[in-house]
Amino acid sequence: MIKCVKCNTQLPDEAKFCFKCGFPVGVLEVCRSCSECGNTLSAVDKFCSQCGLPVKVIKTEGENQQTQDVPKVQLGKTPKMVLVPGGQFVMGGGSNGLVTLVSFHMSECLITQKQFSYVMGRNPSKLVGDDRPVECVNWCEAIIYCNTLSAMSGLTPCYSIGPTTDLSKFEATSPVWKRIVCNFTANGFRLPTEAEWEFAAREGKSLNTNIYSGSSNINAVAWYGENSGITTHNVATKEPNSLKLYDMCGNVAEWCWDYYSATLASGSQTNPHGPTMGEMHVKRGGSWLDDPQQCTVFYRSGSAPNGKSSSLGFRICRSEVSQTI
Repeated sequence: MIKCVKCNTQLPDEAKFCFKCGFPVGVLEVCRSCSECGNTLSAVDKFCSQCGLPVKVIKTEGENQQTQDVPKVQLGKTPKMVLVPGGQFVMGGGSNGLVTLVSFHMSECLITQKQFSYVMGRNPSKLVGDDRPVECVNWCEAIIYCNTLSAMSGLTPCYSIGPTTDLSKFEATSPVWKRIVCNFTANGFRLPTEAEWEFAAREGKSLNTNIYSGSSNINAVAWYGENSGITTHNVATKEPNSLKLYDMCGNVAEWCWDYYSATLASGSQTNPHGPTMGEMHVKRGGSWLDDPQQCTVFYRSGSAPNGKSSSLGFRICRSEVSQTI
């Protein structure tokens, strides 16, 4: 006897389909989730039985099946940057002061494994795929990527320790990282500040009722614990927010520049860069293994700068150098 992988019904060995739920067995034992409502689907479903949304086709290659997890944008070796016009918003859950930001540019997608490998010459990820987000990257390595990409692009690196902008020689555990500074007026690449990340996730709007970036329906915009299949996915396979930024929630969480503090600063602020000291750095957005609460636009947490995880990656920013920040 065998069991249906969808409903656990006992079936005879020769069965091709479950007589209870219709799920195929044998070489087609593939479960997937509806991107709209999270309903479990079979390999042969063309429409979701719960919400009616058309679902992705499954390619069959012998006994190996893969969903057509095709990005909605063209991905190059270097990230495409999207303008985020400046504005004002109330940061966090709504009880903090008004934050004012000038315009900046943000990568439309999480940094992919192909993009990271092109710059750094290696791929540290555990969940491998060229167009999947790079992960198992600590905060220091994300900083080094930014400076290296800046140099490759003929731009001025933002980060330095003393007079040095080549930070690849410093171990992530070295106390010298406490001396790092960011030149926000440089034209190179950098990590977003926490305020920039949240403002972009909230679609650059002063008032936005979506609790996830681009939607109040998490399944439309995020790969998270209930629909990810316990893995990352190619970037830009969910819907973007209105700024055309993909995966701001879910897939992998994202490093930010700021030191982490359990509470946000109160009072009005202009272009805040976070606390001047700390032991951890901010991570935002939630990941493929997190629950919906951790994928909201206001949920915040922190990790040590040398911390690595298959659920943690990053995206990058550039300042509008014509503006003072």
